[in-house]
Amino acid sequence: MTDPNNPSAPQPPAYQPPAYPTSSDASYANPDAPVPGKTLGIIAFILALVPVGLQLIGLILGIVALVQSKKAGRKNGLALAAIIISSILLVLTIVGVIVLFTVIGGVSNDIYQACIVEGADTVTVWGQTQSCSSVRN
Repeated sequence: MTDPNNPSAPQPPAYQPPAYPTSSDASYANPDAPVPGKTLGIIAFILALVPVGLQLIGLILGIVALVQSKKAGRKNGLALAAIIISSILLVLTIVGVIVLFTVIGGVSNDIYQACIVEGADTVTVWGQTQSCSSVRN
């Protein structure tokens, strides 16, 4: 213990109130405050599901929304879902287009081979017999 009559003795430190987070602190979360990127995440999610080929736009908006939310220290599940769904559907679309062009290219090659190279009068593709006269013209 310190002696109040002896000022040269060490004094206990003064009371310091605990530090509270401020609104500029990234870990401070006001539950009523809007989540940055939430609306953009919803739009990205909707675009990810639209079967018109808007998955790339949904992917980009989902990434932007997720980055905005993470900067604010908040979670954005819809933005993350939009990124995942858009990525999967975009890959499936690319694979589908490649398969489609491969099939069409194979059929075109068969028609060309039968009608032009071999000089046949008809060609059968997928069970359908067609005249080669329209191909030669």
